[in-house]
Amino acid sequence: MQTSQKHQATGGIHGLYQQHVQDINPYYSPHFQILENNMFPDTGSQGKSLSFETCNEQYFTLDSSPATADFLTCDSHSPSAVSVLSHRSPFSPQGSHSCSSDPHHSSEIYSGSPISGCSVTDDGNELKHKLRELEISLLGIESDIVDSCYCSYKTEAHQATSLASWKMMDTLPKLDLKQVLMACAYAVSESNLSKAVELMDIMGDMVSVSGEPIQRLGAYMLEGLRAKLEKSGTSIYKALKCNEPTSSELMSFMSILFQICPYWRFAYASANAVIKEAVQNEHRIHIIDFQIAQGTQWMSLMEDLARLPGGPPFIRVTGVDDSQSFHARGGGLNLVGQRLAKHAESLNVPFEFHGAAMCSSEVVLETLRIRPGEAIVVNFPYVLHHMPDESVSTENHRDRLLRLVKSLSPKVMTLVEQESNTNTSPFYTRFVETMDYYTAMFESIDVACPRNDKQRISAEQHCVARDIVNMIACEGPERVERHELFGKWRSRLMMAGFTPCPLSSSVTVAVKNMLREYKYNQNYRVVEKDGALYLGWKNRAMSTSSAWR
Repeated sequence: MQTSQKHQATGGIHGLYQQHVQDINPYYSPHFQILENNMFPDTGSQGKSLSFETCNEQYFTLDSSPATADFLTCDSHSPSAVSVLSHRSPFSPQGSHSCSSDPHHSSEIYSGSPISGCSVTDDGNELKHKLRELEISLLGIESDIVDSCYCSYKTEAHQATSLASWKMMDTLPKLDLKQVLMACAYAVSESNLSKAVELMDIMGDMVSVSGEPIQRLGAYMLEGLRAKLEKSGTSIYKALKCNEPTSSELMSFMSILFQICPYWRFAYASANAVIKEAVQNEHRIHIIDFQIAQGTQWMSLMEDLARLPGGPPFIRVTGVDDSQSFHARGGGLNLVGQRLAKHAESLNVPFEFHGAAMCSSEVVLETLRIRPGEAIVVNFPYVLHHMPDESVSTENHRDRLLRLVKSLSPKVMTLVEQESNTNTSPFYTRFVETMDYYTAMFESIDVACPRNDKQRISAEQHCVARDIVNMIACEGPERVERHELFGKWRSRLMMAGFTPCPLSSSVTVAVKNMLREYKYNQNYRVVEKDGALYLGWKNRAMSTSSAWR
């Protein structure tokens, strides 16, 4: 996504092993806690039991929640070439553990899932000795992030050899990339630069943009750590060595993710189902879309409204633009207006389009050209988290926009956001949360597309990686990827005067039908909870959709 609103014009380590040692507690630091509760608990598990539906069943039974800048392309065959930042995904869109420092980050809404590829039993004290030796080698014997369960081994541990020696010893088990990533992030958070650099050197040989999900994710997280360490977050886009893709290439990359991941279409399908119900008796509708992109969402809504018994209503769309979408479509909002107008004409739907070529944070009442007699619908698809809040700026555009929309008395407002907690979390907690969330996303991509697919590699680089690096490398106004959990969004909305709109069964049905089109769709989960519809990958909540008035 973008680095700041000013950039709008450019688009304890317990087992450094692949195996899981069952009698060793999860890695932790003195300031970090792992949450083991699942968002989607199994039937009979403690806590709230949620009834679910997997997308290929007749009923749900789920066990148990744009920014812009330079476009970049890298040599996908070289891990070291992953000096890559991409364009923001339309999001900003498991096996891992989840963390939280935010009081809203409730274990009832959040989840963790098993770490991929981790299964083996404990080999006893000998393995513990090796683990301890490896920790000493990587982190130093004085490290305060080594679990206290190893304290009894301090006097027995051998003197650590150099990192280079460990890397050459074939007798040692393979390092666990997730654990090394967390250790490196902790070292960075503690300003332990020497350890951080050593761990980055190790990770350089472990990551790959064409490898397993954690290896691909690790490549981009490593890039973020390097930028963080070099304090180059604010200038990272200029420092990158990759080339900008053409408009058609970027559109192709976005299309690939749209086809293999349901997160974007989840936003469209759920919001449209809500809007259709809200306006079915209205004669004039004004849709205000704060992330118009290509306008695809409204083509399907037109088709639904055109089939209403009393005929279609007059539809006016106000689309707020972003420069990344401008580049992808190869032109301004007039192209979106022309496309939608042509589609509306084919359906005999009366239509009008108004483009607002500006960042959402710049929108004021006059931008929206409100007319009396129109039922107002407002759509926030994966965009509101880009707006700086009170923790970034006294202007607090996030809450300002919500108050502005409330003043319009909309018929309905739809909000779709990533279910992640990266807004005000401290660096280390934010890092682990980012790793947890994007591990799930990369796993869902992995089952849908071959790892050596060059188009998939480019799509991840240009549509996902940038978000990841921004969350890790940047701070203050430069960090625009500031996600919040639904509980926090709910608090913001209610403070702005909104009340939740109950979601009918048709919203769940619409999402269910959409999910059937995706490969391995049985791994996607949908549940309604606390007035929102959650889309999850396995046990990890990924996105939420809610409606307000």
